[in-house]
Amino acid sequence: GVAAVFGPDDTLAIHPDAAFPMASVYKFHQALAVLDSLDRAALSINTLVPVLHSDLHPDTWSPLRKARPEGGYELPMAELLAYSVALSDNNVCDLLFRFLGSPRAADRYVVRLGLDDTVIATDEQAMHASPATQYLNRTTPLDAVRLLERFRRGELLSAQHTEFLMHTMMATVTGPDKLKGLLPRGVQVAHKTGNGFRNEHGIMGADNDIGIVFLPDGRAYSIAIFVTDSRESDSLNATIIARISRCIYDYFSTPAI
Repeated sequence: GVAAVFGPDDTLAIHPDAAFPMASVYKFHQALAVLDSLDRAALSINTLVPVLHSDLHPDTWSPLRKARPEGGYELPMAELLAYSVALSDNNVCDLLFRFLGSPRAADRYVVRLGLDDTVIATDEQAMHASPATQYLNRTTPLDAVRLLERFRRGELLSAQHTEFLMHTMMATVTGPDKLKGLLPRGVQVAHKTGNGFRNEHGIMGADNDIGIVFLPDGRAYSIAIFVTDSRESDSLNATIIARISRCIYDYFSTPAI
């Protein structure tokens, strides 16, 4: 599934309304919900949040657990969001759901935005316990780029929190071979990747990347690429995403004749 939006009247789409499992792409949606809650409560991104030892589960991707496995400390929300978005930390993701109240709180946020085809129903711990549940958190390519566009235009958060999340997404280190993989050196991309689980037959549930690409002339476009139920290798899935991303970049960056 592919969707890209360049301004209000220029949209490219393949299966734009099909539902795809998000995997960690939903950490972008969660980050928006968290920052929105801070805006509503007039709280700073430096608000301290407790990190318990019980939050730091083993056998999951967690740079925070690797760096500070003991728990029992507090970290500013800005640092936790950087772990969740830029580093895709699964333990921090679930900790942020605790801050919100539950995954359903993030779901209520996207419903409030009118994203009728986006569902956030479960957390990382549940998906690791039962990989089939990865299909519960889902969105469509069109919903994804609409959300990215509203975020890019500053319609969802305060200016401070919009700038913070944009820079955090630009600092994403996961999936350098996806949306960014074949783009020219120096092109800025604010993005969030997602990798699902393979089942007993080797079928990958989700291999995704969504983001905002900034052209050298200052223009920008939003793009979402989702791969689901793939029998290909992770590297080939990433190459598929990268090739589509480059085609779209070339289309949008070429001046009209």
